[in-house]
Amino acid sequence: MQVVECVPNFSEGRRGWVVDRLAETAAAVEDVTVLDVQTDPDHNRCVLTFVGPPRAVAGAALACAGVAASLIDMQVHRGSHPRIGATDVVPFVPVSGTSLDECAGLARELGREIAARLGIPVYLYGAAASRPERVSLPDIRKGQYEGLKDLISQPEWTPDFGPPRLHPTAGATAVGARPPMVAFNIYLQGADLRLARSIARRVRERGGLLPRVQAIGLEVEGGETQVSMNLLDTATTSIWKAFSTVKAMAEEAGAVVVRSEVVGLLTAGAVTGSLAEVLTCPALAPEQLLEARLIDLAAGAPR
Repeated sequence: MQVVECVPNFSEGRRGWVVDRLAETAAAVEDVTVLDVQTDPDHNRCVLTFVGPPRAVAGAALACAGVAASLIDMQVHRGSHPRIGATDVVPFVPVSGTSLDECAGLARELGREIAARLGIPVYLYGAAASRPERVSLPDIRKGQYEGLKDLISQPEWTPDFGPPRLHPTAGATAVGARPPMVAFNIYLQGADLRLARSIARRVRERGGLLPRVQAIGLEVEGGETQVSMNLLDTATTSIWKAFSTVKAMAEEAGAVVVRSEVVGLLTAGAVTGSLAEVLTCPALAPEQLLEARLIDLAAGAPR
């Protein structure tokens, strides 16, 4: 059975009824199951996670993009997280019976449909990218919605699909394909925005210490700041490695880590990989998770 995961991020984290409408729209598509819904009012952003057969999942993503375009106005949107549109980013992730290349093809088809049906310019990224300079999502979002208003008319910023101008309310959308990753936020106390940004620069892969890590520093409510990270390959840089590195840098500067959070879902391998590092137990494997073995047993897999 082919199963694809889709993890669209929408620029709405404060109006609960809009988030509910998005989740309901995805869940209403036959064969699609919504696994998780998370919101962040500081980021003013929500993240859905749903799975199903490729065509059904793509249909759910398209339906959600339509809802977001009708209910979210980027002209008035404010939030601490970088974004370019109401439906900011739509990644497809292979789960079973499908490949990253097939997910990239699905992303291209969805990007074409979003542009044709909704009039929203679309940039392809990750494994679906049409240009080397668009593989990395932060490179597409560097100007954010406000900066993209002027950039989009320049030849090097021509969208992969759709008009060379932002949608009046929905902005633009990035659609792509990627392996599983972990979105991981660490909250700091006693650190101003400058320090959070400095730590983010020092840990991220581009010019920093940790391979396969993207990171930004953000300001949140309650006098705290945040180092927000995407761990693109936890086999290369584990959750624990990212956490302990940020914690050490913060403490060196006189700040403290008050909590951390995982946004969305994560794989068993990401969990056991970090636990193995903490416990110095390199042989620990996802197959040792009781729940995983029970699922395999229920599915008739060999013991």
